[in-house]
Formats: sequence, C-alpha cells, structure tokens
Amino acid sequence: MEIAYKEAIKAEKQGEVPVGCLIVCKETKQIISKSYNQTEKLKDPTAHAEILAIRKACKKYNDWRLDSRFIIFTTLEPCRKCLEVIKDARIKEVFYGAKNLSKKKIIKSPRSKNLNIQKIGDQLKNFFKRIR
Repeated sequence: MEIAYKEAIKAEKQGEVPVGCLIVCKETKQIISKSYNQTEKLKDPTAHAEILAIRKACKKYNDWRLDSRFIIFTTLEPCRKCLEVIKDARIKEVFYGAKNLSKKKIIKSPRSKNLNIQKIGDQLKNFFKRIR
C-alpha cells in the first residue's frame, strides 16, 4: 500500500485528487502496473487511478480479462465507475486504504431513451450469435 500512497502523492502534486493504485500478481507478488488520478491532466473523466492501472495491466498482458490472478491496491475505496471496470476486468480482490465518503452522494443520471432501431439490435444479436 505504501507504493500506492506514493502514487497518490504524485497525483496531489499535480493538483489531482490524491488517489494511487497498483495491480499485483498474486502468484509472483510482482507489481504489474501502477497509476494515479489524472483526470485534470488528461482532461478525461475516466482517468481514475484504478482505470489507468487496469489499462496498463491489460496492455501488458494483451488481454482485457485480468481474472483472479490479480489484486488491486488503491488508496481510496473505488467509486462505482471504477468498481464496474474492476468487475469487467474480472479482478476479484480489492484492498483500499481509506473509505470513500463521497460514494453516498446521489449522482443524477443523464436522461436516456431507447430509440429501438431494428438494424442496430439485429447487428448486435448476429454478432453475439457468431462468437458464441
């Protein structure tokens, strides 16, 4: 966790929310990737420490499925967005240094409407039929 904390210090020095993250291989105990928040620097709302570390690990392993071989250490309890990405990457364990107190804030969802366009639905159905 000390290494994740050092990543958080990098974020803070750059005016970012001080969050650092690293991904470790359970088998070898080696750090696979590490990162810190860079939303302001990259002008990217997805540039959270966890997501950036996952991107690096996926690139290194040439696969988006990181699975249960990996553990995430992050200085702050992951937000909902990051938790979804962690789940999508199939990582099963997350350790964090501090509770995320902003998680309780209600975030208003954008208005959405299904336009129900047949050819788009058919395209997706056919794609998944072919690969499964």
